[in-house]
Amino acid sequence: MLKNPRDERGFFMRVIVFLFAFLLSLPAVAQTQGDALQSKVDAILPENSFDTLPTMVMGYPAYREIYVNDFADLLSDEVESQLRQTLMELRNETGVEFTVVTIRSMLDYGHSGAIEPFATGLFNAWGVGDKDKNNGLMMLIAQNDRVMRIEVGAGYGTELNAPMKRIIDKKITPYFAQYDFEKGILIGTDEAIYAATGFWPGQYHSGFLSKVWYLLREVFDLLKKVWIFAVVVAVPFAANRYRRWRRDRPRVCPHDGSMMERLSEDWEDNHLQQGQITEEQLKSVDYDVWECPQCQHIKVEGYRRFFSRYSVCRKCGYRTVEGETTVLKHATKSTTGLKRVDYVCRNCGDEYSVKKIIPKLTTQSSSSSGGGGGFGGGRSSGGGASGSW
Repeated sequence: MLKNPRDERGFFMRVIVFLFAFLLSLPAVAQTQGDALQSKVDAILPENSFDTLPTMVMGYPAYREIYVNDFADLLSDEVESQLRQTLMELRNETGVEFTVVTIRSMLDYGHSGAIEPFATGLFNAWGVGDKDKNNGLMMLIAQNDRVMRIEVGAGYGTELNAPMKRIIDKKITPYFAQYDFEKGILIGTDEAIYAATGFWPGQYHSGFLSKVWYLLREVFDLLKKVWIFAVVVAVPFAANRYRRWRRDRPRVCPHDGSMMERLSEDWEDNHLQQGQITEEQLKSVDYDVWECPQCQHIKVEGYRRFFSRYSVCRKCGYRTVEGETTVLKHATKSTTGLKRVDYVCRNCGDEYSVKKIIPKLTTQSSSSSGGGGGFGGGRSSGGGASGSW
């Protein structure tokens, strides 16, 4: 216990000086630790590696261009070029960056679960859209997951959520369900552009009167197309009805002239070969089995299903072969790529592979690229819509 006031003042002064000296030493310690950490980072990452970080983020694919990244190889060269021109025009005329991305599965990039967080993460990793306006758009299709999403930039808020959901459900996924990915993507892209900008592709410079005339012309064309549509619908409908009639018409036994009976699904498998049963299970061919009640003569008739993705097996002859494409080398503007199609028969197990050349990417001039080969640094707050098929 200090009894002398001078001693007390001296004691407190020494404490204050000590604390002040201790606080001054903290930045130096932090700087030393920070320099050590920076040395470790520099040893791992090359100089200026953060400049390309958006295309190197772990867990997401690196983009090849800002318009079309068809990693799942769903688009033909012609459709990809058409789509790229549409998106380039959109960016040049309105400043809106729209990228279309296809992947096989989110699992390929270590993601399992819903598509929403993956799409938002990919959008922000690439930086789609203008960094100030946040007006980017991304259409993401995960083929094997059978899900898709249109992710929108944060600048749109929630105003595009409902329109994008309508576009996905009404315009895109019905085509995806029929494995017509190209048509679904093309139509969906045009619809999404109109929802976001109020313009259809090719109409960015149209005045009011031009737009009205264009609308009237579309209505007139639609009326003309009604008759074409009626014919287009009537022909396959009539063909289907004729096929149905031929399939249901009575059969006469070639041995005794008796009327044959068509067996039910439960009984017909007893008269089908295993390959035919597999075809029915895969829905590539449908079979009817007719039996004569007098002499038990059996007649088996097969009907190929439309829009089946299965082809004929070279070994067993049944329509039970399915192919899966793997890109071995991506095409660039200067070199062709290479893909491998692996075929497997779901009936006999025969497997074989075929390698195919991927054509070079279409060369785009710098004047038509809409401002370089990189995205503008935009972000998304999770807006948009998703769908499945």
